[in-house]
Amino acid sequence: MSFSNLGLCDPILQAIDDLGYKTPTPIQGQAIPVILSGKDLIATAQTGTGKTAAFVLPILENINKDRKLRGKRIRTLILTPTRELAVQVADNVAAYSKHLGLTSMAVYGGVDTQPQKQRLIEGIDVLVATPGRLIDLAHQRALYFDELEILVLDEADRMVDMGFGAEINKIIERLPEARQNLMFSATLSDDVLALADSFSEGALDSRAVELSISPKTTTAPNIDQWLITVDKDRKSALLSHLITDQAWDQALIFIEKKHGAAKLVDQLGKRNIVADAIHGDKSQASREKILADFKSGKLKYLVATGVAARGIDIGELSRVVNYDMPFKPEEYIHRIGRTGRAGAAGEAISFVAWGDFKNLCAIESRLNHIIKRKEIDGFPVRKLVPVSILNYVRKSPGPSPRADRPDRATSKHARPASTGSKPESGPNARTNKHIWG
Repeated sequence: MSFSNLGLCDPILQAIDDLGYKTPTPIQGQAIPVILSGKDLIATAQTGTGKTAAFVLPILENINKDRKLRGKRIRTLILTPTRELAVQVADNVAAYSKHLGLTSMAVYGGVDTQPQKQRLIEGIDVLVATPGRLIDLAHQRALYFDELEILVLDEADRMVDMGFGAEINKIIERLPEARQNLMFSATLSDDVLALADSFSEGALDSRAVELSISPKTTTAPNIDQWLITVDKDRKSALLSHLITDQAWDQALIFIEKKHGAAKLVDQLGKRNIVADAIHGDKSQASREKILADFKSGKLKYLVATGVAARGIDIGELSRVVNYDMPFKPEEYIHRIGRTGRAGAAGEAISFVAWGDFKNLCAIESRLNHIIKRKEIDGFPVRKLVPVSILNYVRKSPGPSPRADRPDRATSKHARPASTGSKPESGPNARTNKHIWG
């Protein structure tokens, strides 16, 4: 299948050809026709599979057919969890629409609101926004939602992880009921499903198409995953050794704490390895410069907290390093999805200390396979990490967010993942409410 078979107009086809896109990815091939038809969609696919183009391309096609725009109005709203991701998505929208007469922009915190308010005066066809800044602008009457046609929640799982549920609901309350709703996520946890459920209260009977292009428990097969057990106090020395001994060309290094990121950059610098860090305390201008240097290859080693790294999209990023192991398996999947994008080969290395054992077991249980271990000469471990327990189940500190839902097994989302886009039919079909209505 080619993009020309999906019903996209020539200007869009020209734009994606300019970018070197040849064949739709699975999520693009299945999602684009659904969105073009005007249906609501909940789509799950791994990071790096082309989700942004999967919703932006058909949106551009639909809103370009009958363009009407008034001042301070928007026609499409794309909500993202971070500033970096907002900028990335807005850049993609601009690239895909460059042969069309459509307008787009990103709004996010950390910068002056005045330039953003000024651009909104004439109205915007596609607005990419972080929830907090969007609510700010709405309160200042810098934009209105009465002509909104399409809502997109991008990286919905990350939205939930970052606690944006209340903000999203505030935004939803302001939107017209007659709109198309699209949710894209790398993973589909109970919390994400609960977020979708919360938008359906009191809505008209309808049904969102659900696509699951790949199981939520797996990662891309082209990513070489391996780990090294290491004592905490030897991590920086081990990282420096790997960078120099294996002559790494580039690496995105994930760390949990902001202060830890700055400390690691200093430690690498003392070993003549130039690195920089990105985290929430840095100014937006500083973050943008660091990201630009990393994407261009000027900066070889970037240390980032998990939140700040969202939105980093480098087509040929060689490797990611989990300097600190994430607590949630979903975060591990997100992180290593920064490499091995669009079918390219990638490498994911994790540093596992004795205290990471439970996290490792939870991650491997989600992946349904043991991550291979390697030993590095010169780095013996004082506190041995036990052999993993693949069927390990972490004890919950409290009740599940959906424990009060006795009908969970018959919930409208509780069924095996499907790679098809057709809703059920026949006497046993579900009678769902309209998602996000």
